[in-house]
Amino acid sequence: MRADRLMNIMILLQNRGKMTAKELANELEVSDRTIHRDMDALSNAGIPIVSDRGKEGGWRLLDNFRSKLSGLNIDDIKSLFLFPSGKLLEDLELNIQALDTRQKLLAAIPGTFRDEAQAIWERIHIDSSTWRQSKEKVHALKTVQQAVWESKKLKIYYEQADGEQKERLIEPLGLVAKGNRWYLVASRNGELRNYRVSRIQTAQVEDETFKRPIDFNLADYWEQSKKEFIQNLPQYDVQVEIHPAIIPRINFTGKFVQFIQRKNPKEDKWIPATLRFNDKQEAVEFILGFANKMRVISPEDLPDKVVSAAMSVIEFYKNKS
Repeated sequence: MRADRLMNIMILLQNRGKMTAKELANELEVSDRTIHRDMDALSNAGIPIVSDRGKEGGWRLLDNFRSKLSGLNIDDIKSLFLFPSGKLLEDLELNIQALDTRQKLLAAIPGTFRDEAQAIWERIHIDSSTWRQSKEKVHALKTVQQAVWESKKLKIYYEQADGEQKERLIEPLGLVAKGNRWYLVASRNGELRNYRVSRIQTAQVEDETFKRPIDFNLADYWEQSKKEFIQNLPQYDVQVEIHPAIIPRINFTGKFVQFIQRKNPKEDKWIPATLRFNDKQEAVEFILGFANKMRVISPEDLPDKVVSAAMSVIEFYKNKS
């Protein structure tokens, strides 16, 4: 399309400064005559394109227009070089080679920013996977993605947390990658809901389209949804004293427990702390795993629960023998 070609001409001149009609024709795979007609069209549209004659001549944009064409500053350019995880791009079947894409970006930005952009590329790598990668099956992702792009209703069979599967007719609004998991944000009966894509057993794109809510913003909704989820999580706080030898292990397994408060070591070097769990059973199992390296101070009934769990383990293995 001619409009696309005219935009490409401006971008090429923005990036390279000056190009001859022949260079532009070769780049865009058209004739020299077509390029000259395009230049006339751009000039008539008010784009300040000038032609320099002579051996070093060629077409170029006026400098003040070139600086305004992109509007990018150094922070914008740095952000372009912070690529997402290759795994997420692979899930979306975007076979983008990060090296090739970054090389193209590097060639396209103004020379004054090029060194800083190169430094970002060489010094920061984003990996959203976990240490022990457990690949979730997201076989419905392609179908879900199609429905999102085309704004078509989607019929899904969704497995709930209790294992029960239910049919749902939803209006898919967007996909969110949280860590290494995909979530679908959709509207059902006028209410916004989140669906983990790996739990969608089957998905079928319907012929019927829908209108996206005018005021819906995916990023804003997701941030608010996260806050509400965290606020609604159950909390069970435990005061303990911790042997210093197990502190590294607790820090490493931080996703199972949250440090609320940690005080200075006592004279015996044990460290007072407050830990937060989702519920009492989770606390019992966690504390039991550290044997005699963690002592419970409160709640007062929790030590008895830990002892009871320990006795159950002992009886279980006695009976096994």
